[in-house]
Amino acid sequence: MPLLPTLSTLFIVVSAVFVAFGWILIVKNKRESHRKVMIAAAISALTFFIIYLSRTVFVGNTSFGGPDDIKIYYTIFLIFHIFLATVGAVFGLVTLTLAFKRNIKKHRKIGPITSIIWFCTAITGVAVYLLLYIIYDGGTTTSMIKAIFGT
Repeated sequence: MPLLPTLSTLFIVVSAVFVAFGWILIVKNKRESHRKVMIAAAISALTFFIIYLSRTVFVGNTSFGGPDDIKIYYTIFLIFHIFLATVGAVFGLVTLTLAFKRNIKKHRKIGPITSIIWFCTAITGVAVYLLLYIIYDGGTTTSMIKAIFGT
């Protein structure tokens, strides 16, 4: 198993687990515990992003190494995951900002939507990881730096 993709996937799963616990805590009206767990979820998601971005820039992304006849389906699924992750990140930032600004009325409305998007992002992220590194052998990997500068 490749270290950085495995580590980054682990952090996105941990963030989703924290979000689930945060949801349970707020339902039980344990606001301070909810706040702490959701901050942990945000830190886990940020850690994922830092690992992913660093790997993308310096090592590169691995292409799909599975059968050619399913590559188009993988690509469509990957685009869907990237879209979800982008929307989830934006929703996450908005939700956190609303909470920190104590705009609880709006935070309560957007929080559940953000959580559902984040769960879907984590699930599709794990699926991408499994397809790319576990079920099939990964394809070639090239760093963005090498791709840009040809080194």
